[in-house]
Amino acid sequence: MDAEIIAMLGQDGVTNGAIYALLALALVLVFAVTRVIFIPQGELLAWGALTMAALEAGNFPGTVWLLVGCGLLTLAVDAFSATGRRTLGRSALWNLAYPLAMAAILWLVPLASLPTGLRVILTLAIVVPMGPMLYRVAFQPVAEAPVLVLLIISVAVHLAMVGLGLLVFGPEGSRTTPFSEAQLEIGTLVVGGHTIFVIVASLVLIVGLYLFFDRTLYGKALRATAINRNGARLMGISPALAGRLTFLLAAVIGVLSGVLVAPLTTVYYDSGFLIGLKGFVAAIIGGLASYPLAAGGAILVGLLESFSSFWASAFKDVIVFTLIIPVLIWRSLTSHHVEEEE
Repeated sequence: MDAEIIAMLGQDGVTNGAIYALLALALVLVFAVTRVIFIPQGELLAWGALTMAALEAGNFPGTVWLLVGCGLLTLAVDAFSATGRRTLGRSALWNLAYPLAMAAILWLVPLASLPTGLRVILTLAIVVPMGPMLYRVAFQPVAEAPVLVLLIISVAVHLAMVGLGLLVFGPEGSRTTPFSEAQLEIGTLVVGGHTIFVIVASLVLIVGLYLFFDRTLYGKALRATAINRNGARLMGISPALAGRLTFLLAAVIGVLSGVLVAPLTTVYYDSGFLIGLKGFVAAIIGGLASYPLAAGGAILVGLLESFSSFWASAFKDVIVFTLIIPVLIWRSLTSHHVEEEE
């Protein structure tokens, strides 16, 4: 291994680490606000990537029918528990009218001729609304349940989404064209334009999230909920609204991550689980609480994966996931056990 190979592996590690950092931030955010270990985060990434690939190929994306189905199921749950016509009317507008409008638009628009930027917007418009719908159907009714119960539900949602992904997308993988074909030469190292785009987009999104939490009312409400759920409730912050907003942000992060990763590797219906697990390892390094540590852990995971693929490619995933063992041992020795409140 010489300096050129080290630079190439470092470039790949940082690029992958940028994606893992976004996923880790989403996992930390969801757990901090709702206490849910959101295992299906990787499925949102896969659905975003495969939706983008379908639009690029000029095909009607099957995720539109998933959006319609999720909307109908959410509307049924709201109708069962609605307290007034106004609430049910808003639910029908968001969960029924919007998915049907998206289906009509995509049915009429010539998808093959759309520019890349518009495809990204359409991908976000199709997949992101399913985040709050998942929270409303699966997690909001049991929001006060113990963490273990929420974890079991999260696993069940993950398995259901993997099965639906296979039904909609099939077993074949897809890959999209890079956002930029430009190349930047730094000495003997050639950096692809899409690699630069991934890193810059990740930094912009991270900074945007920081400004959202620091400067906006909704961001401060989520921070308050993450710090003290009962105190936030006493201050008039709705836990249901905080949960839906959190899952909306997690869906945005997941779908954008999928759009960014699709040109780097072939994505299958079940690829999101493995990618999401690596983001989870980074989130564990941050203790599912610290955003900076989670981002730093993501870069470490990306570099470890990259160099492991050079030295022992068959065991690169084993090496990455083994990293979680010393982290958990260290945290168990340095943190105090606190009984969960009933």
